[in-house]
Amino acid sequence: MSKRDDAGKQHTTKQHHKAKRTSTSTAGKTAQQPTPASARKVALDVLIKVEEAGAYSNLQLNRTLQAEQLSRQDAALVTELVYGTISRKLTIDHWLSQFVAKGLHKLQPWVHQLLRMSLYQLIWLDRIPAHAVVNEAVKLAKKRGHQGISGMVNGVLRNVLRKQEELIPEHIQLPTVAETLSVRYSFPVWLVERWLNEFGSETTEEMLRSSNESPHSSIRVNTMKATPQEVLEELQAAGLQAELSPIAAAGINVDRAGNLAALPGFAEGKWSLQDESSMLVAEVLQPKPGMRVLDACAAPGGKSMHIGELMKSEGELLSNDLHEHKRKLIEEQAERLGLTHVKTSSGDAVELAARLEKESFDAVLLDAPCSGFGVIRRKPEIKWTKQSSDVTAIARVQSELLESVSELVKPGGVLVYSTCTIAKEENEEQIARFLAKHPAFSLDIQWPQSLLAALEKQGIVGERFEGQLQLLPHHANSDGFFIARLKKSELV
Repeated sequence: MSKRDDAGKQHTTKQHHKAKRTSTSTAGKTAQQPTPASARKVALDVLIKVEEAGAYSNLQLNRTLQAEQLSRQDAALVTELVYGTISRKLTIDHWLSQFVAKGLHKLQPWVHQLLRMSLYQLIWLDRIPAHAVVNEAVKLAKKRGHQGISGMVNGVLRNVLRKQEELIPEHIQLPTVAETLSVRYSFPVWLVERWLNEFGSETTEEMLRSSNESPHSSIRVNTMKATPQEVLEELQAAGLQAELSPIAAAGINVDRAGNLAALPGFAEGKWSLQDESSMLVAEVLQPKPGMRVLDACAAPGGKSMHIGELMKSEGELLSNDLHEHKRKLIEEQAERLGLTHVKTSSGDAVELAARLEKESFDAVLLDAPCSGFGVIRRKPEIKWTKQSSDVTAIARVQSELLESVSELVKPGGVLVYSTCTIAKEENEEQIARFLAKHPAFSLDIQWPQSLLAALEKQGIVGERFEGQLQLLPHHANSDGFFIARLKKSELV
């Protein structure tokens, strides 16, 4: 072979290898950029993990949406399917049992979830064509199972369509009021009975109805970096449906928002994700620049960061949480928001009085662990995982925490107690027990006038305001929340 032929062969070989590398590179890029999963497949995956692994719906949903990188519309649909299916599952199963001949207990868990999710769409999401719901369900069944399963899914859903006009929650009638409301609104009977006894039938039904509604997204503006009006205009310019909160000074409500944390304003520290009623806690605490403030049970850090923003990053804010990994999350939030005065610690809040100087804080927040019945709209699995005995147990923990952190409040200082529940043992009764044992503390009605005016306009508070507030799930379409502001006497 001549040198020229050898050179030509080498050239040809190099070209072949180059082409092969290019092909391999292109294939690699294709492998790294798969076709996005459908919204229904993503929703089904989340539902399975919540049901089988006991995952928290909101955390699992947030992780999944961030991993899948769906469009805003698809992310909103996934959110609606997950929360709606979990919220309505008792009603759905009441009807499904009429169409699954062998019984729901014979279904594979994923098939059960697929049928639940599909029936939820057929009954409650009238904007989605019925044929699209059935076709997508059959496709998912074929991918996950076999021809027999997809045929069964198709048959069940087509039978549902034939009877659809009869599937109306208000038509469900059972022997007792509690049983009827339980199945109509998909709540455990024990919880319905509890609310009927505490709030009466009218308020109970309002709470049940409201707790099943799709939660709207809300953000808290970091007023150190922008005004609520400025952020509102930015969101609207980005094509989002947004409006100022009617009750929270720094709040903005966003409809069908998808993954808000993906927007630039979040990374820039202009705002954080937080429910409106949760925003009221820091407003009631009224922290000022230069104060020394303690947030005893701070994770995930939303209220702590709001406190820090109201302090304008001046003074000292100690944010404590039981878990070390959550302490790090709080530090990351503080850095994103530009809060340089935040200190963090991890440990049991019951032990804070032994670790810190007594009567050394101007203001203390105890956002206590609770049963969570006020946030069922956002964490619908709560109503299926909690029992009445849990309320009694958690109330004992709250009492211990109150005893401990109250020792850290200065004479003349403020202690704010809050929960995201509507159980009286954890709220009004908890405060009454504490005040009976600690005469140095009293309920304080000196809440921000602008906040009281907003709450009065919404019909949430009246003239007989005593310094504590029970927000119910149907109040301003927000979360159920309890807040009490306690003042410590100067003469201790």
